[in-house]
Amino acid sequence: MFARAFRVKSNTAIKGSDRRKLRADVTAAFPMLGADQVSELIPGKEELNIVKLYAHKGDTVTVYMSGGNPILFELEKSLCPTVYTLWSYPDLLPTFTTWPLVHEKLVGGADLMLPGLVVPPAGLPQVQKGDLCAIALVGNRAPIAIGVAAMSTDEMLASGLRGRGFSVLHTYQDYLWQSGDKSSPPAIAPLAVDPTDLSEEKVDLTLQGDLRNLALEGEEENGRAHRACGEQSLPEASEDTTSRTLNQESSDSKPLQEQMDELLQQCFLHALKSRVKKADLPLLTSTLFGSHMFSCCPEGKQLDIKKSSYKKLSKFLQHMQKEQIIEVKELSKGVESIVAVDWRHPKITTFIIPESSLTSKTVQEDSREQPYHPPDIKPLYCIPASMTQLFQGSGHKKGSTLEGSEVRKIIIDYAKRNNLVDAINKNLVNLDPILCDCILEKHEHHVVMKLPWDSLLTRCMESLQPAYQVTFPGQEPIVKKGKICPIDITLALRTYNKKVTVVRNLEVYGLDPCSVAAILQQQCQASTTVTPDPGTKDSMQVQIQGNQIHHLGKLLLGGKLKGHVPVHLEEEYRLPRKYIQGLEKAPKPGKKK
Repeated sequence: MFARAFRVKSNTAIKGSDRRKLRADVTAAFPMLGADQVSELIPGKEELNIVKLYAHKGDTVTVYMSGGNPILFELEKSLCPTVYTLWSYPDLLPTFTTWPLVHEKLVGGADLMLPGLVVPPAGLPQVQKGDLCAIALVGNRAPIAIGVAAMSTDEMLASGLRGRGFSVLHTYQDYLWQSGDKSSPPAIAPLAVDPTDLSEEKVDLTLQGDLRNLALEGEEENGRAHRACGEQSLPEASEDTTSRTLNQESSDSKPLQEQMDELLQQCFLHALKSRVKKADLPLLTSTLFGSHMFSCCPEGKQLDIKKSSYKKLSKFLQHMQKEQIIEVKELSKGVESIVAVDWRHPKITTFIIPESSLTSKTVQEDSREQPYHPPDIKPLYCIPASMTQLFQGSGHKKGSTLEGSEVRKIIIDYAKRNNLVDAINKNLVNLDPILCDCILEKHEHHVVMKLPWDSLLTRCMESLQPAYQVTFPGQEPIVKKGKICPIDITLALRTYNKKVTVVRNLEVYGLDPCSVAAILQQQCQASTTVTPDPGTKDSMQVQIQGNQIHHLGKLLLGGKLKGHVPVHLEEEYRLPRKYIQGLEKAPKPGKKK
């Protein structure tokens, strides 16, 4: 549920009555906790906040924060402890054990499959379908995940420990954990010696491979493949894993250059067979490589033509032309295009599209069903304590947010209602004590007696605190204080004086940094990374190798830029230019000789 970043709707301090009600709810939900433990979990005087947020799938979740850490979250009127709470009370929920290999997949959003459970000598804990459960790793009783049982313990045993075991809600290292102090699980010894808790040296590598394939079901796009693995018997899975391991070893034994040559040809044939159509011709060679071949690259591998024996795309395509698969022509000076493809060529007809690529293609098509729409951003003004008297007559209190037109109307009405408009010159406004206190500096109080309308309104606007409202399509508006941060594009120098383009604040505008990085990797044909943004909380930055500001401008603003391959409409975000800073740092086009 918290595998991806969430949006915070509100963050408020809890009232005394709500604090007492929360204690009663915790006592009812977790009767094994004593009164002292409940008082320790829900302190009487320490700061306790209620945070309402939207998870990435649209679920509304209420989170209770104490001492800077999330301690509980409420989903569909059910209270759930976080890992921070379970580290203090490890026996609060029935605990199931799995292997350390499984944890990284759970953090990525996968559910826990039954073959991944480690059965202790005393047997599995007794639970019913829908019960809240904790998940720990072998050798440490500190839970690393919280989930809901998909079936009862009896049904788990009757199924032979096959199928989905737990729908995971929250894990150590997910975004909810990141909203706290980011501490690591404590070392809590198991209650009894677990004979299955073997050292890594004694764990058979084949068994680890089986667990890697049998224990997990990924998110929706990987669900089918994982379910198929989960239904295999252990011997079959072992044979499968062994054969895959042998195949991997044999492919890894080849030189890196030879492996990249094979990958390059595989992606080329895959693109021609499944993505390029006759109507697309003539097709720019850069579009074939950036938009089609990159998309056909198998998961876990990266297409890098510089690591192949060809070094350049033009040389690779010349080789394909010699084999009479394609015909390449220079339709305009310096720009090559594919003008013909022999779809009857044996290499194309005999090429088999990998099953994993079919799944990823379906996921890409599904993701494009809902194209990105930029949010509606509206500047607002927040009333500070120093200006409360000016606005209280219109029914507004300290902290209220208003649009600019509302502020102007209230100021004009106030001046007219109090007969402040100058009788001789209607363009001037006489300042009463309230206006003086609100908009004048101390040294101006006995000097400035009147102001023109435009100066009065400007000073009022400047004295208010800035705020803004962001509305995403189909969602409730989000109001925040302060000025909205623009998408920040900068250039930085790395090792050996190499330039990288860094993009920040994408999340403010509803953009997923990982999705943006994937598109830029294809469009720029350069490596991209997504890392935490230093100095911020729960914000990520995208780094692209080289000066790629032209491509970024094309992607974020939309429309065609001269000298560049046009971006697909579904990959244009069309954000207003005023919310993007740093586009002026794009490289200057070279002079024609």
